[in-house]
Amino acid sequence: MKKTIRDVKWEGRTAVMRCDFNVPLKDGEITDDTRIRAALPSINYLIDNGARIVLMSHLGRPKGKPNHEFSLAPVAARLSEYLGKEVKFAASDAVVDEDVKKAASELAAGDVMLIENVRYRAEEEKNDHDFAGELSELGDIFVQEAFGTSHRAHASTTGIAAFIPAVSGFLIEKELKFLGEAVNDPERPFAAIMGGAKVKDKIAVITSLLDKVDILIIGGGMAYTFFKAQGYSIGTSLLDEEGLDLAKNILDLAKEKGVNFLLPVDVVAADEFANDSPHDVYAVDSIPENRMGLDIGPATIKLFSDTLAEAKTVVWNGPVGVFEMENFAVGTRAIAECLAGLDATTVIGGGDSAAAVTQFGLADKMTHISTGGGASLEFLEGKELPGIAVIEDK
Repeated sequence: MKKTIRDVKWEGRTAVMRCDFNVPLKDGEITDDTRIRAALPSINYLIDNGARIVLMSHLGRPKGKPNHEFSLAPVAARLSEYLGKEVKFAASDAVVDEDVKKAASELAAGDVMLIENVRYRAEEEKNDHDFAGELSELGDIFVQEAFGTSHRAHASTTGIAAFIPAVSGFLIEKELKFLGEAVNDPERPFAAIMGGAKVKDKIAVITSLLDKVDILIIGGGMAYTFFKAQGYSIGTSLLDEEGLDLAKNILDLAKEKGVNFLLPVDVVAADEFANDSPHDVYAVDSIPENRMGLDIGPATIKLFSDTLAEAKTVVWNGPVGVFEMENFAVGTRAIAECLAGLDATTVIGGGDSAAAVTQFGLADKMTHISTGGGASLEFLEGKELPGIAVIEDK
């Protein structure tokens, strides 16, 4: 068990809290503030318990130098609205300087300050010891609340813990509970759904899951590499050439381990990658040479849904079709609706899967939606995440 913000007496202390405020922006406006809202329970707890709070995050890829296109100023404004009080924004291109340190030292109990994008400094992604030390000077206790970057050893996610004690916020606590239980102590049958494009991107997690799951369902772009590995023609569908041998190995491994391994039995294939492209349903062994698969078909939806109906724990990472296009979102929507209706623990592994269930209005029907795509994959794979490892044990 890791220490959390509940294990600290906050009166008279300053929390330096690493959040994941890497929100999408359009013309300087936040288009989705899910990640901001995810941090609110921990921030409010700290306010209620008399802490002074310094928040830090990255946003986008400013490439280690100041770029005001990636400023966290809009995040400070949105946070102020949610908290009903001013969040002081320390707008320094140096991220930490004497003025920022002074502002942090002058905070009163319950005050909240946000510093500028930590990736304005090249030292952040290098996990530079001195920069981590500068960040630590802003407070007394490090609060790790950025699960989405916890698989990266950066100055603000791991390096800072060499200087001040580290505890988790409520979001990290929830991630560890649901992902941890899903991997280590799942109620069975335990099913995993893996989508996305490339086999090689998910080979490690698929191989790891074969030792844990009862049911493994493959959908999305990488299914076509499995079809090709079985000798089927896949037309102009996505093919991960480097993943062909890996796909063959996975098929053999699943058989050896007795896992119920399911691939689509039919697909929706179109002339081209466009929502209005002419399309039809084809069995997987008869995809036309001039068409590309963009979604699972009705027989596959029934097969997957009927199989998932037995499951008591489901982990889903990666859509099963091009859900961003309405005509090819049918399969992903059907899987989301199936999970929403299950009497089971349903864990959505961040990234596009999280975006899909949110788009379909089903987010509140899932047990847990992870805030970190890459981090949740590495966690499911059994890797120790550096940003979690630094949190003190109880």
